[in-house]
Amino acid sequence: MAGRFLLDTNIVIALFASEPDVLARLQNAQQVFVPSVVIGELHYGARKSSRVQENLARIDQFATSVLVLSLEIDTARSYGDIKDRLRQKGKPIPENDIWIAALALQHDLILATRDEHFGDVENLKIEKW
Repeated sequence: MAGRFLLDTNIVIALFASEPDVLARLQNAQQVFVPSVVIGELHYGARKSSRVQENLARIDQFATSVLVLSLEIDTARSYGDIKDRLRQKGKPIPENDIWIAALALQHDLILATRDEHFGDVENLKIEKW
């Protein structure tokens, strides 16, 4: 489906693994963005791996070839709102995922993910890849 997408960490990992479904969806996307938070999560994962330098190099190359969205004041406002709404519902999600959701809402992007808990974030457009 065409659209403007924000990629979650698990989708970037699937991309690195050359999963055909993810590759096909990316080819049909109108625009693709990656949160700076995801780049951080990838770096952390690389540092825990057995091929640290190879994985870090791959991430750095990837980061220079995509549009990376950074956090800013509007993102922080959205983060606070999302986190409070989730608290009120008794449905906490991981901190980094709140930041990712905030970026998706701020930029009116569809979040491509495999994580079910994003469904608890109000008004967030999600596609399961």
